Amino acid sequence: MDFRFYISLFMRRLPYFLIFVALGSAIGFSLASVLPPTFVAQARLLMEAEQIPTNLASSTVNTDAGEQLTIIEQRIMTRDNLLELANRLKVYEGSPELPADQIVTDMRSRAKIVRQGGGAAAARPGQKQAIIVTVSFQAKSPILAAAVANEFVTLILQESVEMRMGVAGQTLDFFVQEVNRLDKELSSLSAEIIDFQQENKDALPANLSFRQNQLVAEQNRLLQLDRDESDLKDRRAQLVMLFEATGQVGAPTGAQQTPEQRQLQVMQDQLSSALAILAPSNPRIKMLQSQVEAQEKVVAAQLAATSTVVAGQQLTPFEIQLADIDGQLVFLEEQRVQIRAKVDELELSIEATPGVTIALDTLTRDYNNVRQQYDNAVSARARAETGDLIETLSKGQRISVIEQAVAPRSPTSPNRPLIAAGGVGGGMALGLGVVLLLELMNRAIRRPIELTNKLGITPFATLPYMRTIGESRRRSTIIILALMLVLAGIPALLWAVDTYYLPLDLLIERIIDRLGLGTLIDQLRKGIGQ
Repeated sequence: MDFRFYISLFMRRLPYFLIFVALGSAIGFSLASVLPPTFVAQARLLMEAEQIPTNLASSTVNTDAGEQLTIIEQRIMTRDNLLELANRLKVYEGSPELPADQIVTDMRSRAKIVRQGGGAAAARPGQKQAIIVTVSFQAKSPILAAAVANEFVTLILQESVEMRMGVAGQTLDFFVQEVNRLDKELSSLSAEIIDFQQENKDALPANLSFRQNQLVAEQNRLLQLDRDESDLKDRRAQLVMLFEATGQVGAPTGAQQTPEQRQLQVMQDQLSSALAILAPSNPRIKMLQSQVEAQEKVVAAQLAATSTVVAGQQLTPFEIQLADIDGQLVFLEEQRVQIRAKVDELELSIEATPGVTIALDTLTRDYNNVRQQYDNAVSARARAETGDLIETLSKGQRISVIEQAVAPRSPTSPNRPLIAAGGVGGGMALGLGVVLLLELMNRAIRRPIELTNKLGITPFATLPYMRTIGESRRRSTIIILALMLVLAGIPALLWAVDTYYLPLDLLIERIIDRLGLGTLIDQLRKGIGQ
């Protein structure tokens, strides 16, 4: 490889190389000197766990810490919040008026919320690492950067409290309303059950056994009435036959006597037996005498009631006994009618009991279901009240400030030496590229070996092209003027654009947006931040 030849070619193209080096250096140094300094202020927050053990009392806000921070970040980074914050803190004061969309985009690019920790890999089983949140903001003024960063911190704390209080309050309100609703439903069902029991009190399943026993008793009474009626009818028939045969009925026999008369006869027999043994002054004799006298009054009243005068004539004993038997038969018939009505009523109530039981069981089941829901709702309301109290006292999961943002002493960007070095390096690369491109495009024969390769001849000698003094001077003048134009014009042009048209940092951002590189740069920034 003929290095001397390539060096000579480079030296021949050196002016072009120097022009592009000067161009890159001018742009790099101009940008390094013109670009305004930017300051980044940072604040640190800590996501604290619950202050009260969850096995004793737990909050009703069960949002995961990472999810909570994501929700807060999305809420404070809304368009309205960012515009209000930019206007209130005068972030763009002194800058050209920008559209609202561009302000929102620029504010989002300047603000950074980075989370660290929160995983469970390095912690003990069942525990998580603490979450550290770093909030930063980039601005042209250190005081402004710190003020905006602290304002974001305030918004985060305020949003965290409002979100947790809102969730706890909404949970409590829901269960309070649920308890009130279920309480009204319970009262309605209870009143419905009471009304149903009142309407069907004779067919309730609770007294079914009593009514069945009562039905059996009434049916036995009917049988007894039938037997008594049969006995009375037999007595009446015998009495009529005796009267027709003999024309008289005589004194009432034991079978014809009334129960009161038979009881009086028994008492008189007891008194006679006692007088045969005891003295008349004996207390037992006196007691029996008083009982006999009382029973005689009852029998006398009964005989007086059964004796009737018809057409001014007193009834005969036969008629009296017939009237007594007929009266007892009428009384038995009245009793039979009443008992049969009672039996019918009992049978109807017993037949209606299964349907009443089913309906009552349905009402009771609905009541028990609602009662269980009510008990669960009351228990949940108590937990919700505890959770709301925990959030009110800030004893649940919360975000606390570890370090407020302070005004930085030195700017974080731009990196002026790096920009200047990048300009010089870019100019050198561009100059080398131009030189290489010019040589690749040049097809002229410049070496004796090229004559041999292309024409197949071997020259005796070669002479280089000799420029005149005028050509050399003109070439030198053009190169010097180009270098001066680049070294003086580029900085002046950048200064004029920055001063009279648009700050260079905003202009660069617009160019990046026009080229569609903003999303790529944001992703790179997020990747570096994580």
